[in-house]
Amino acid sequence: MPADGAAERGVPGGVPGGVPDDDGLLVTGMSDPVLLQEAAQLYREVFGYTDPAHGVNPRLLSALAANGGSVVGVLTPDGHVVAFAYGFPGVDRDGTAYHYSQAAVVHGSAQGRGLGRRLKREQARIALEHGARHMRWAYDPAIARNAHFNLDVLGARARWFHPDFYGPESDRLVVEWDLTDTTPTTAGVGHTDPPPPAVSAEGRHWGVPVRADGSVYLPLPARIGELAAADPAAAATVRARLHQALPALIDEGRAAVSCRRLDVATSVYRFEREG
Repeated sequence: MPADGAAERGVPGGVPGGVPDDDGLLVTGMSDPVLLQEAAQLYREVFGYTDPAHGVNPRLLSALAANGGSVVGVLTPDGHVVAFAYGFPGVDRDGTAYHYSQAAVVHGSAQGRGLGRRLKREQARIALEHGARHMRWAYDPAIARNAHFNLDVLGARARWFHPDFYGPESDRLVVEWDLTDTTPTTAGVGHTDPPPPAVSAEGRHWGVPVRADGSVYLPLPARIGELAAADPAAAATVRARLHQALPALIDEGRAAVSCRRLDVATSVYRFEREG
């Protein structure tokens, strides 16, 4: 399909989400059934889901898009979906409203091009239009790359821990992103994050908190997936340690504010007290 055909497939305003990047990729809100079906297929492919219970229902996505939710994608010049995210309004027990981002996926061929950030920012735009000031989402705390993206690239803070969130062995940290904070993030260049003192890069210390200068540092494997493939027992030990350490740190009134690479094998969380 030609690039201008995107406007004929439910893309609002003719040029959804702004201006295409140099490769012609375009971020957009989505409501067209064809695009939603593609998004659901991409979701299954990226996560490797074969059980229908783990899929995304295109009709549900359509309802979310029409009722204050965010259903956003990145389209190729010929109008196909290569990245996708969705979310919905939420409210916690004390009445605080927020937008909850349930999932974001990027096709392998399009990774490394900043599409995850563009998806989150498009979700943020939609959330702000509907009156939300914060966005929350859950992630696997053992995946250092995701932690770095959430905390350092976007500037969110991990404030809640949910053990076995989706069932056994599915611990999750939940982050909160202030959508009204216009302070630019400085991940990568000129960042003033202090170096982790007295943190060993040796694997036997992964998952063991280190306290220094009022902060708490928590080392973990830089690539838990590779560790799990090479040494399943070591990966299980790391996850067990995180399962114990994370709720204790949250209960202290701390939030994870950063996760940065120490060396090729190890990344390090930094936790600070809230308030």
